[in-house]
Amino acid sequence: MLYEDTALDYSAKGLKRYRRHTQLVLQDPGGALNPKQNVYDAVALGPRLHGLTEGLPLTVHEALSRAGLRPPEDYFDRYPHEMSGGQQQRVVIAGVLALNPSVIVADEPVASLDASVRGEILKLILGLRDELGLSALVVSHDLGLAWNIADRVAVMYLGRVVEQGTVEEVLLRPQHPYTRALLSVVPTGAEDWHPTLLTGEPPDPTAIPGGCRFHPRCPRWAGAPPAVRASGACDRRELPVLAPDTSAAACHLLDSTTLENV
Repeated sequence: MLYEDTALDYSAKGLKRYRRHTQLVLQDPGGALNPKQNVYDAVALGPRLHGLTEGLPLTVHEALSRAGLRPPEDYFDRYPHEMSGGQQQRVVIAGVLALNPSVIVADEPVASLDASVRGEILKLILGLRDELGLSALVVSHDLGLAWNIADRVAVMYLGRVVEQGTVEEVLLRPQHPYTRALLSVVPTGAEDWHPTLLTGEPPDPTAIPGGCRFHPRCPRWAGAPPAVRASGACDRRELPVLAPDTSAAACHLLDSTTLENV
């Protein structure tokens, strides 16, 4: 893994330095916050762990303000159970901002929130990205969310990226059969709408099949001519890891002229 074009240092000291710049927003703010810790201490926790205690009250005040909790001092002494889910998630985001990171990793950041506040939290994350120059990696199962907030999309299956590119490339012109299957189940309203229903269950992550990890459920592989299947292209040949910042799909049969309609 690279950060700013430099390989990560996996020593305790190196990882602590890296975590200072990359912060996590969890899916469930209620579970992420200590119920016995007030808002001030929750936001101050990160700076304290990294020894950044000079001017800490001002740091906490500014972080809460940027997260949309104003006036910040009104929240210092509150506890998680005294706030709504949206306010709790803003406290989590304030704790992230208190360390002035360059990267935010948000794991389903609005999945546990009411529909009425999801848009507010997403708008906040996008605004912070633009205002502070942050990079945001958002993990989601919601394709609509990806369409509305992302610049680039990476589709994963069983721990590997199978397709990546700009939002328009991946969501409007999908190439990988798994991406196509995901998008096919989104209702279109058209009379000829037919979702692609994958057969079987995802393989056991502790017993990953050889070759392409998706091949046991792949409609393209299932419909391949006998000569292609006999070649072992998908069930025996491993796919390379997609290079960063490229637009590509990891599929052995992607360029096969005999499978263009499969």
